Amino acid sequence: MQLVADRLEVDASVHGGRSVAGAAAIGGSGAPTVGPLEVHLDGPGSSSLRWSLANRSDAPVAVRSVAVVLRVVDAGEPLRLFRHGYQSWSTTGAVTFGVDTDPSLVPDSIELTRGVHHADQRATRPGELRSEWVTVLRGGDGDAALVGFEAGTEHDGTLRLRHGADGPELWCEAFLGDAVLAPGEHRLLHGVEIEWGGPDQAPELLAGWAARAGAFGGARVGAPYQVGWCSWYHYFHDITEDALRANLARAAAWPFDVFQLDDGFQSAIGDWLTTNDKFPSELDAIAASIAAAGRTPGLWIAPFIVAPDSRVATEHPDWLARYADGSPLFGMVNPEWGGGLDGLQYALDTTHPAVLTHLEHVARTLVDAGFPYLKLDFTFAPSFDGVWADPSRTPAQRVRAGYEAIRRGAGDDTFILGCGVPLSHVVGLVDGNRIGPDVAPSWAIEAGYDFLPGYTDCQPATLHAFRNTLARAHQHRRLWLNDPDCLMLRQAETRLSPAAARTWAETVAVSGGMALVSDDLALLDDDARRLLDEVVAIGREVDAAARTGAPPRCGDILERPIPGDLSAAGWDLTVDPVTAESSLFRRT
Repeated sequence: MQLVADRLEVDASVHGGRSVAGAAAIGGSGAPTVGPLEVHLDGPGSSSLRWSLANRSDAPVAVRSVAVVLRVVDAGEPLRLFRHGYQSWSTTGAVTFGVDTDPSLVPDSIELTRGVHHADQRATRPGELRSEWVTVLRGGDGDAALVGFEAGTEHDGTLRLRHGADGPELWCEAFLGDAVLAPGEHRLLHGVEIEWGGPDQAPELLAGWAARAGAFGGARVGAPYQVGWCSWYHYFHDITEDALRANLARAAAWPFDVFQLDDGFQSAIGDWLTTNDKFPSELDAIAASIAAAGRTPGLWIAPFIVAPDSRVATEHPDWLARYADGSPLFGMVNPEWGGGLDGLQYALDTTHPAVLTHLEHVARTLVDAGFPYLKLDFTFAPSFDGVWADPSRTPAQRVRAGYEAIRRGAGDDTFILGCGVPLSHVVGLVDGNRIGPDVAPSWAIEAGYDFLPGYTDCQPATLHAFRNTLARAHQHRRLWLNDPDCLMLRQAETRLSPAAARTWAETVAVSGGMALVSDDLALLDDDARRLLDEVVAIGREVDAAARTGAPPRCGDILERPIPGDLSAAGWDLTVDPVTAESSLFRRT
């Protein structure tokens, strides 16, 4: 298989709406131009591409995307692609060109869902497969080629495998999301690298890329291995202060470092500093009780969205991002939250200086109240198409600006866990990151529960978290601490079988990622405690190995849509994803 630079493709529009979409050949002297845009290319025929973009006109230009197109030559069939998802919950795993499809092409998919799971919320072309930030291609039994962007802080990088006139093409796309370039403005774009390896070396290629991307972005990978408790997967929105305190009392017998209160305490989505009627104490008193018990207080917030009836939204309507018609931009929907519009939430405008000041204040106030561990959820909201106070900012810059404000307010010593976040945007800002969908007290999606057409594999299910934990194992201690999501050890009030609960626990262990239990501790017995002790012992071994340069390895990452083999630090785990049965061995 060869990857041959062919041409440049641009999707843009001049101020006033005139389209500038078009193509330009690569090669010869000078910089290729499409309309008013000039692209400087360095190394498009080598293993490293450096490029930049300039607006040579006297009018502003809104740039949707710029792509270098590589022809895929002599690949053979089947041509497989490692599809890396956009954000924490997005499906990650192997797909086959000409067989699998992009979920955006399902007829009933909606724009809000597409915006949650892709940099570009528009549907793809028929037959196209896309991967965000990084991909690996392998044709037939030939060598594997990794193609990846060095970062995603200034713009997204999307890899699109498409049918071309002469065969498959890989579009290496810098996605700017209609960011406006001023007349004469020049922008550097993130570099693209190509690395080659043998047919079975996809895990090594991905681990090497993650190490380089982490080093380039100043990844925060020094935090201790995390063991703790989280309220969500037993109590969900129904958590109360009484239930929290009852579990805190029982936690004295458990080896938890972190004790984290999840969704359900807040007076409204967006009003994070005040509690609801289920929590008669204020947040500082709750944090003080957790700290007095010898645990690190942790708190969940969704800082970039606000309920329509929240104080933030009603008192500061100018802080909201907008649609073209001037109405507030929706950033998420969850009927459980209410808020005045059946659970629809508005997106804060993270290009507005006052919003950034607000986010910084929220983070600082929560840390001062005693929470040095913050989980930030649903943080894709600033990436959506809309009208923003500063139209020059890309979706990546909007998300990152919000995280930077949180980090400024929280300080360098606070552990920040990203969730529901476009992963490439936050390297160097988060200490941990969710790398899969939510688990659930069941292994697979149950009949009648598929509520996201085309995106079933992103919905809460332990199987879906399992898939991404294996497929993103290479990111641990290179980009952040991987958070595979919570353990569920209970055998009552659950539809997760004992075998599936053990399989998930063993997966978390061999991944080396964070290990947080999410059960009513009153339901757990001595067997549950022994299983957690096993998870923590193995997890610490794997995490220590990852620190020294040996991350977990998913050996069948390109072999099937849901892989089943994970190895690390002398441990080998094999799982049947259909039955949830597992086999765990320590090599001698």
